[in-house]
Amino acid sequence: MAQKLDAGSAFPKMTVPMLGGGELALGTPTGDHDWQMVVVYRGKHCPLCTKYLKELTELLPEFEAQGVDVVAVSADSEAQASAQRDEVAPTFPIGYGLTIAQMTELGVYISDPRSDKETDHPFPEPGLFIINGEGNIQILDISNAPFSRPDLGALARGIRFIRANDYPVRGTHSV
Repeated sequence: MAQKLDAGSAFPKMTVPMLGGGELALGTPTGDHDWQMVVVYRGKHCPLCTKYLKELTELLPEFEAQGVDVVAVSADSEAQASAQRDEVAPTFPIGYGLTIAQMTELGVYISDPRSDKETDHPFPEPGLFIINGEGNIQILDISNAPFSRPDLGALARGIRFIRANDYPVRGTHSV
C-alpha cells in the first residue's frame, strides 16, 4: 500500500520521459510560472482521461494566467501517450513511463489492467497535485476510480482565491 502524501509537505521531485524529447520535471515549474499542477492520469485506454485532458487544454490559459505550470503524466508507453496526445492536442507537456516506484512515491492508487484490451501494464488511478512556490503541496486529490476527479473550473477559481488572499494550506491538523 502506497503512503499518501500530506498536504503542505514537500512534493517529491522526479523526472519522467517527455513526449517530444527530453525529461519532464514533476514538481518544478518552468518559465515564468512559480506553481505547478501535476495531473496523473490513467492512460490512453481511459476515455474519461481523454475528456479530462481536453478540458484541461481548454482551461490552460486560466491556470497559466495565475502562474501555474500545467503538466500531465501517465504510465503509458511513448507510443500510447503519443496516440492519446494526437487525440487530445494538449498545449501543455505530457510525460509518460511513470514507474510503479514513482506511482508509489506519489501515493496514487495503482490498478492492474482488467484484460489485454484495456492496457498492457499497471497504471495509476487519477491524481492531481498543486505545488506552490515553496515546492509544497498546496492542494492534492487522489482517487481510486476514474469517475472521481476535481472540477477544473472550480480548481482554477480556488487557486485564484488562494493566491489573492494568501490562503493557507488546509488539512494540516496533526493529532
